[in-house]
Amino acid sequence: MELESRVAIVTGAGRGIGRATAMELARMGADIAVAELDRVTGDRTAAEVKGLGRRALVLPTDVTSRAALATMVERTLGELGRIDILVNNAGIYRAAATLDISEEHWDAVLDINAKAVFFASQAVLPAMIAQKRGAIVNLASMAGKIGSKTNLPYNASKAAVVSMTKSLALAHAADGIRVNCVCPGFVETDMWSKVAREQGALLGMSAEEFTRQRAASVPLGRMEKPEDVASVIGFLASDRSGYMTGQALNVTGGLVMH
Repeated sequence: MELESRVAIVTGAGRGIGRATAMELARMGADIAVAELDRVTGDRTAAEVKGLGRRALVLPTDVTSRAALATMVERTLGELGRIDILVNNAGIYRAAATLDISEEHWDAVLDINAKAVFFASQAVLPAMIAQKRGAIVNLASMAGKIGSKTNLPYNASKAAVVSMTKSLALAHAADGIRVNCVCPGFVETDMWSKVAREQGALLGMSAEEFTRQRAASVPLGRMEKPEDVASVIGFLASDRSGYMTGQALNVTGGLVMH
């Protein structure tokens, strides 16, 4: 129970990596603010957190709205009493060939995957600064460290997360706040189903064939599970990583090693 008496906000906690992270942090003792736009999946995650004996608060949050982020922080402080951890997990994926990327596509991906990460962090920082401690963990991706022929905005958004992580870490180390990010690889989630469909179509293969090819390319020999990522996030949120900040940790099964 390394996180006993601590409170974590997890954005996009209704499914996939976000849900697995909420459960991991709850198992470690934290109470969880489930910031999830989809009320059905948010309620489900909250019920599972409560099943572990932890408090849970459901916050229907549009992470692209600064007003919604302010409400997220106010309600968490008001109902759970403090904010020790923020996991910026909410994200979207859209594939397209370079010449087919529209301004709307670009803005949608960058707003949710990058801009929201900064403004959610900004929203929790005053509470963390006041208590002289805090941990922010951002969801980047191995996509932020490599190029892509068919999902340039997504890769750019995740590279921005890596960069923001380093800058926030430097800016707030003296405040006792650590900021790190994780860079997952091929994770079996609802988002992966979309990746496989869209990328497969662009590359002229079925979603199933695309997934088989990607799984075969992983040195550890399998697709990644949300729990593989959540366990690393739990480490970064805990005092076990107390001398780590500004890091972008690969959780890729060996696909990316830099």
